[in-house]
Amino acid sequence: MAGLAESGSNPDVDLLYDINGLAKDAPGWFDGIMKFVGEWGILLAMVLLVLGCWWTVRRRGGEDAASSVAALMWAPLAAGIAVLVNVPIRGFVERPRPFREHEGLEVLIGGKTDYSFVSDHAALTMAMAVGLFIANRKFGLLGLGLALVEGFLRVYMGVHYPTDVIGGFALGTAVVLLLSPLAMALLTPVTRAAEQSARAGWVIRARGTSPDDPDEGDEHVISGTRPEAEADAEERDLAA
Repeated sequence: MAGLAESGSNPDVDLLYDINGLAKDAPGWFDGIMKFVGEWGILLAMVLLVLGCWWTVRRRGGEDAASSVAALMWAPLAAGIAVLVNVPIRGFVERPRPFREHEGLEVLIGGKTDYSFVSDHAALTMAMAVGLFIANRKFGLLGLGLALVEGFLRVYMGVHYPTDVIGGFALGTAVVLLLSPLAMALLTPVTRAAEQSARAGWVIRARGTSPDDPDEGDEHVISGTRPEAEADAEERDLAA
C-alpha cells in the first residue's frame, strides 16, 4: 500500500496536492479554524448531534422509542469498535503519512508519527453518521454531511491521502451495518427494561409520554376502541 504513494502521477497523490493546495492559498487564521474543526470540531458536532437526536426521540415517545434509543447507543459504540479494528489494519498496511513521502505539503498538524491507512477520524465519524441514520434519517443525513466534511479536512490538513479517508468511510460503515443486528438484539432489551423502570425511564421517553403516544402529526386510535362520535351514532341507529 505504501507503494501507492511513491508515484506523483498517482491520482491519489494528485488529489492530495490539489486539496492540500487550498490550505497553502488560504490565510493563516482560516487554516487555524480548519485545523480545530478537522481535529476536534467535527467530533464534537457529532456528539451533539447524537444528543440532539436522543432528546428528540425521548420527547416524541411512541412505541419505537426504546429501539430508537438502542440504535443511538449503537452509534458511538460502533465508532469505538471501528477505531479498534483499525489498529491491526494500520499495523498490517504500514502506510506512512503523506508528508513523510512527499515534499511541499502544507501540514497543519504536527506530531503525527503513526501510520496513515485508514483514517481514524473518517472511520469514527462515518460510523456515528450511519448509526444515526439507522435511528433517525434526518439526523443521519446531517451526520453523513459532517463525516464527508471531516474526510475532506483530513486531506486538507495534509495528514491523510484521499484513499485513507475512503478506507475509513468503508470501515466505519461496514462495522455499523454488519454488527447492527447483533448490537440491536443486545441493546434493545436493555432499553426496554430501562423504559419500564421508574428511575431510568426518563432516559427512553420524556415524562408524560407513553408507548401508546402517537408520533407527531399522526392520528392514533387504540386497538379495540372506537371514537366516541362513531359509537354514539351507532347507538342511535340501533335504537331506531
